[in-house]
Amino acid sequence: MSSVHGRRSSLVVGTRGSRLALWQAEWVKAQLRELAPSVEVQLRTIRTSGDKMLDAPLAGVGGKGLFVKEIEEALHRRDIDLAVHSMKDVPSVLPEGLTIACVPAREDARDALVTRDCPAFRNLPAGATVGTSSLRRQAQLLAHRGDLSIVMLRGNVDTRLRKLREGACDAIVLAAAGLIRLGWADCVTEYLPLTVSVPAIGQGALGIESRADDAWVRDVLTPLHDRTTAVEVAAERAFLARLEGGCQVPIAGHAVMEHRTVKLKGLVASLDGGRVIRDEMEGPVDEAARLGVALADRVLDAGGKQILDEVYGRG
Repeated sequence: MSSVHGRRSSLVVGTRGSRLALWQAEWVKAQLRELAPSVEVQLRTIRTSGDKMLDAPLAGVGGKGLFVKEIEEALHRRDIDLAVHSMKDVPSVLPEGLTIACVPAREDARDALVTRDCPAFRNLPAGATVGTSSLRRQAQLLAHRGDLSIVMLRGNVDTRLRKLREGACDAIVLAAAGLIRLGWADCVTEYLPLTVSVPAIGQGALGIESRADDAWVRDVLTPLHDRTTAVEVAAERAFLARLEGGCQVPIAGHAVMEHRTVKLKGLVASLDGGRVIRDEMEGPVDEAARLGVALADRVLDAGGKQILDEVYGRG
């Protein structure tokens, strides 16, 4: 990239092309314009494997990395300077040479229920169809309502809302953050409490990824970094990493930082929701990652390991 007196005159931001991804990238672009008004910021849309494989369940085609792989390759090639991801799409282990340079303040982390004509989750009629592509959501919904019928529903936020309107299912469950960011919060029937659905790791948070050796980009992004969100996400991602989890198994985690303490809830469930291992712990802020590992070990010992071994076919 061109530079002026050792500083760049332009930045290229990589993003997926969905409506939500573009909103997130445009938001980051607007922040960068304020932080570095002399720098020209351009967006580059990159189509990922996850965007191409819309007919298959994520669990069967590779899981999390599908939405970041091609973007990370563009970072390595220096085609882009930074990438804006939904943190829940970012695998717990990053490729060598790349880093999460900035974690902005988190939006609402909860799952949201959107229905056609029902006032709440508990009021869904027996046998109602609920659309989701998430095994995590499937397991937790079935654990509370085994009478429901879960149908696979992939696509962008607007695509899923359209399918609901067209009658493909009676209800859908989406990340509340996406609906709020797109200005569609009025579509939400109910924000599901964590007692019903613990969110995905990193849900509601953005991760801005860059090359690890690009100190200038990190410096520019520093004012955007939110320590509270970063600590919470670190605990959640350590929990996921310890479980070696991907999209093939229902794993959930949600951390909240209050003063100098982090409180972390974690969950592993069987695909049918018949077995749910959930626990929670708290610890000091500066040991957030250790807390995630410790909670993962407790969940594994309580039956989570057996569930994971069965899902992954380990003897």
